[in-house]
Amino acid sequence: MLFYFCRMIKETGADLLKTKQHFEILDGLRGVAAVAVVIFHFMEIAVPDYTKSFIAHAYLAVDFFFCLSGFVIAYAYDTRLKKIGVLAFLKLRLIRLHPLVIIGSVIGLLAFYLTLSVIFTRPIPGKS
Repeated sequence: MLFYFCRMIKETGADLLKTKQHFEILDGLRGVAAVAVVIFHFMEIAVPDYTKSFIAHAYLAVDFFFCLSGFVIAYAYDTRLKKIGVLAFLKLRLIRLHPLVIIGSVIGLLAFYLTLSVIFTRPIPGKS
């Protein structure tokens, strides 16, 4: 199966390198949406009631980010999908995204473990 996949990528490699027009503004908007979500999560620490936060509706940026990402992927693969096939497309997406999923899971597990450790549960001097 792997041999077939590698051969298929080599055969369609020249076609895959041909790219369409790149919309830099969409990358910028996706970046702004991602930063807004990060700020929203940090503001949850400072202002637990998100309705009083200056960035209270940033949770909507997640939907905006996913809509833009869906458009970018659909635009990038609309003509190539017929050439490479759905299975190869899914494999390419998995190869691209899976390492980040693993890294994020490891970081999340480490953060979870560290918050339960003795270091973070000691009382702060001067506080009751």
